[in-house]
Amino acid sequence: MSKPHKRKQAKSKIYRVSENSELLTFLLTIPGYSRNNIKSLLSRKQVLVNDVPISQFNFGVYKGDEIKITPYMNKKMTATKGSRLKVIYEDDEIIVIDKPSGLLTIASDKEKRHTAYRLVNEHVQSSNKNARVFIVHRLDQDTSGVVMFAKSHELANAFQQDWNNIVAKRGYYAIIKGSPAEEKGIIKSFLYKSKSNEMYSGHRTKTGKFAETHYKVIKKGETYSLVDINILTGRKNQIRVHLKDLGFPLVGDNKYGGEKSPIQRLCLHAYELNVMHPFTKKILVFKAKTPKEFEILLKSV
Repeated sequence: MSKPHKRKQAKSKIYRVSENSELLTFLLTIPGYSRNNIKSLLSRKQVLVNDVPISQFNFGVYKGDEIKITPYMNKKMTATKGSRLKVIYEDDEIIVIDKPSGLLTIASDKEKRHTAYRLVNEHVQSSNKNARVFIVHRLDQDTSGVVMFAKSHELANAFQQDWNNIVAKRGYYAIIKGSPAEEKGIIKSFLYKSKSNEMYSGHRTKTGKFAETHYKVIKKGETYSLVDINILTGRKNQIRVHLKDLGFPLVGDNKYGGEKSPIQRLCLHAYELNVMHPFTKKILVFKAKTPKEFEILLKSV
């Protein structure tokens, strides 16, 4: 008896924007798509801009944007897994959220749909279909706290181009097991990426990226300590690597030597972002409350 033939699943088609334009204008440059065909795809939300479904033909797209045409309809995602989007601040130029642990800031190779970027886009489009947001900075998937998005391409570029100079403070709360002998200090190193995609500290070379982390123990006990951290550079996994170098890895950080977390998450939270607006020069300060699970864990110290 012959085996049933499996139908091959249709694949998405991906294109890259080479110059700023409107979405319809860009789509009409793709061979094989008529205006009516494109309008049908848009109405069925089968066109995604940076993995966000878009139905507006005059939606602005910018150089570098990824346009994906899928064979399937896309549903709106209104909430994270078990939690709602927490907006800390919003005006005509920016939106700031308190990202939960476990949620990616932007899409990865493994996860395209469930991201803070997509949630925030859907939030701003609920009141203006042509609105969109742009990435300014990001947090690791397992880190919670303050994340800011710009509402225009120009503002996002201005933030990114001078980010290290206009950020006055990036404050984090970290929970570690035990407590360092020195209750405050500075950790400096050059960071590198291993073949297994992990970051590690090494000596200065042309390829190493300098990283500087300031820490202060603000509460300690027999089991856990709460550490206030301010990073002067924003390198990948910087805090996690530097706490490992210190000999006190983050609770819940299996990747960098930390023990299993009693609260089922990485114990790192971005509680404050203090940044200067690149155009108005106004100082913007945004804060996210300490997660309740941190407070529960710290009561045991």
